[in-house]
Amino acid sequence: MLADAEARQLLAAGLASIRQQFEVPSAFPPDVLAAAEDASRRPIADGRPDRRDVELATLDPASSTDLDQAFALHADGDDVVLDYAIADVTFFVDRGGVMEAEAWKRGSTIYAPDGRASQYPEVLSQGAASLLPDQDRPAVLLTVAVAPDGHCSLRSATRALVRSRAKLAYETAGEAELPPLLRELARRIEAAEDARGASRIEFPEQEIVADPSAPGGLQLRTRDRQASEDDNSAMSLAANLAVANRMLEAKVGLFRVMAEPDERDVVTLHHIAHALGVSWPAGATLRQLDATLDATNPKHVAFLLAARRAGGGATYAPYVEGVVPWHAAVAATYAHATAPLRRLADRYVLDLVVQLSTGTATSAEDVVTLAKLPEVMERAETMASRVDHAAIDLVEAVELDGRVGEVFDATVTDNPSSGAQVQLSDPPVRARVKLDHVQPGQHVSLRLVLADPAQRLVRFEPASAAGAQPAASTR
Repeated sequence: MLADAEARQLLAAGLASIRQQFEVPSAFPPDVLAAAEDASRRPIADGRPDRRDVELATLDPASSTDLDQAFALHADGDDVVLDYAIADVTFFVDRGGVMEAEAWKRGSTIYAPDGRASQYPEVLSQGAASLLPDQDRPAVLLTVAVAPDGHCSLRSATRALVRSRAKLAYETAGEAELPPLLRELARRIEAAEDARGASRIEFPEQEIVADPSAPGGLQLRTRDRQASEDDNSAMSLAANLAVANRMLEAKVGLFRVMAEPDERDVVTLHHIAHALGVSWPAGATLRQLDATLDATNPKHVAFLLAARRAGGGATYAPYVEGVVPWHAAVAATYAHATAPLRRLADRYVLDLVVQLSTGTATSAEDVVTLAKLPEVMERAETMASRVDHAAIDLVEAVELDGRVGEVFDATVTDNPSSGAQVQLSDPPVRARVKLDHVQPGQHVSLRLVLADPAQRLVRFEPASAAGAQPAASTR
């Protein structure tokens, strides 16, 4: 194992290399910073309704300061009503100004272990625009009704003056701090997802966390989702579904879309299910099968991963006449509107739904802007994914440096032609290894043959097969 000083040096050099390789934005230009400083001091005196009477709270990771959403819940007959305040980026970022131009270059916030490359200057994203507690803030206030069957409808969207009362954290928020209606809202959303056949299974994720006891001060771990995080996701999903439905009704907007697997993909998935021993009842659709699978079963997880690859990834698409925008995993028309401090597109979707709710006509310029966003967001998402994967590869290599020759226990999670995907238990490293005659869920012993932080590579071989061909860690 590396000494702490050496590990820190390797991590610093590796992270700097990642930023350079993927051209991660660094400091904001001076004119953008100056514009942000000026905007942060704007008085909220534009005549918007005062809704500081709404008892809002935020729910995020404890360390978060770029707070996009604050919520309040109440019952109205059989409906659970979500008042969802979203940071009003448009109040601070002028159309045609230098901040907007810089935001289009960035597309989204990029998170890395050595710091974030923010979508907007921190004086806004973590200051004046963030829905921090006990601060008056401009917001777009969405009022969303969630019916007993989980159907979500947008009652109104208006710019308002709001004030969050509390900053709740996933890690510490208990039942006493969370409103009882939050669990009921989440239950309705989950039941509606089940009825639609939506893919709701969340896979454990790798993440890099600060750990003073680890060499270099960073540690790789597998993150399990908190129950409060799922409840918070249900609120965002409700708002995004309601916004998407409102745009679809108006035949204008920007949607999040994902294709269904085609017939050829489904035939292939039938073969994969047979090979994995996953029972696919005769006549059942892929969606019906997905609803029966268990995220704790490695063979089921392997099949779900194959199904997600078959359908392709999610992208953005503007409204096209005669085409119903569809997100296969959500099994509904869907949009992104709830994270404008971190995603460029959300700001323009919010602007649009405010226009639709107040009866303001959508201009041809607005439609052109929405049509330009998919390319920008695709580029930003690709960069964010590559940076995240490269950083994990780097930390894996640093954690394993000096341990070449050791044998590790692992579980096979997938076995495509490119090599078996394996998951080590300690440390939680993922890699591909050339293994013959293995199935998902099978336990294997692997010998580490290479750990190279400079190349961000680790290689393993079967511990019992001398001379077997090793494969690099890939994503």
